Amino acid sequence: MADQQLELAKRTSTKGKVPTGYADEIVISETAFRNAHRAVEANHEPPTKKRKREGKGDSSVVYGASAYKGPWARYEVERPDDSSGSEEEVEVEYEEDDIAPQPAAPSKAGTAYIESDGSRETTEFHGSQQYDYQGRTYMHVPQDLDVDLRGDLPDDYKNYAPKKLLHTWKSHTKAITQLRFFPDAGHLLLSASADSKVKIWDVYHQRELLRTYSGHTKSVSDVCFNYDGSRFMTGSFDRQMKLWDTETGQCISRFSTGATPHVVRFQPDQSTATEFLAGMSDKKIVQFDTRKPAESPVQEYDHHLGPVNTITFCDENRRFMTTSDDKSLRAWEYGIPVPIKFVAEPYMFPMVRSSSHPSGKYVAFQSSDNQIVVYASTERFRQNRKKSYRGHNNAGYAIDVAISPDGGMVMSGDSGGYVCFYDWKTCKMWHKIKASESAVVAAQWQPKETSKVVTGALDGLIKYWD
Repeated sequence: MADQQLELAKRTSTKGKVPTGYADEIVISETAFRNAHRAVEANHEPPTKKRKREGKGDSSVVYGASAYKGPWARYEVERPDDSSGSEEEVEVEYEEDDIAPQPAAPSKAGTAYIESDGSRETTEFHGSQQYDYQGRTYMHVPQDLDVDLRGDLPDDYKNYAPKKLLHTWKSHTKAITQLRFFPDAGHLLLSASADSKVKIWDVYHQRELLRTYSGHTKSVSDVCFNYDGSRFMTGSFDRQMKLWDTETGQCISRFSTGATPHVVRFQPDQSTATEFLAGMSDKKIVQFDTRKPAESPVQEYDHHLGPVNTITFCDENRRFMTTSDDKSLRAWEYGIPVPIKFVAEPYMFPMVRSSSHPSGKYVAFQSSDNQIVVYASTERFRQNRKKSYRGHNNAGYAIDVAISPDGGMVMSGDSGGYVCFYDWKTCKMWHKIKASESAVVAAQWQPKETSKVVTGALDGLIKYWD
């Protein structure tokens, strides 16, 4: 019998796994447990002492150390070094803890707040030849065309609505966000896209892709040439603004305020052509000088109550007008951060795009309620109530608006894929082209041709019309 018990103990041994032995199960109520717990705690605590109050003070003294406190006197605080009483004084030795090694700060490479590497910008030339037989690059304005791209517009110059598609450029993989012709001549076309790339195209001759500018990590929100086209500025949703050399593709400098730039505009005046304005998502308009370090703007215009959508220079570039998601329009003196005019009416909607009239007297704004409204860009900055262009849809998109070089026509994109042409004087729609299956968000007139326009849509295609 004893041998059988020994064998059973060996087979059921839990040595090294669980504590051996036997414990009786005791059932105890919660009330009994709490009473027992309080009794144990009471045995460990020292006998309670009644706390003493500070002295009441002298009733004839109002201020000072011996001022009268009365029943509001504080309780005396027992100090740990107070050796009075029956308790034995114990000397305590303090040991310093070893300082644990701190982990290294995490990298900010993935936060997109700080540029981790300044050499991330790249460029690639795609053209058939970089130089012509005289050693000139694509920056040279061609003179072997039917139209004079160098001179001024003739007196009898008149624009017409285009009818047919001339060419389609396809290289961008995502939506087109902005298109810009080369200043004055218009022989080159700059395109910005949601694929974070900026590309420049040949408008004449082979109509080929010439160069790609890579450096942004998110969608490019806006592009703008300087007055002579030698440089251009890009703004992106990666919160960066970058200045590029049009010819070489080099990124010259970078600017950032930590907010997203929605619109960037170079100062058109040649005397201050190194300065540019940027309308930001944090309601500010910031002014930078490209000759100075890019740490902080040289001026801030901080009066809008929502993200800034448009910046339009007027009055011989001495003033500019801005619109915002706060449904208002403000006019400013350049360099002075106080608005000279504030327009906000209950019936107004956010104005998302703008175009200046060649006469310099008016600015057309794309309003979010499916119409184009016109404001005077002179002293009063009043809305011209007689001019309202309706017939297109723009809800949900930042649809471009452009006035023809002769000032006689207004062109607008459309969320349904159309391009609409309106007569400036009568406000009636002249013509409508089905340009895309998706929303046409970018549209620009060729500055020297009579009826040539370019459109860009959400499908990434750029189309050239005549």
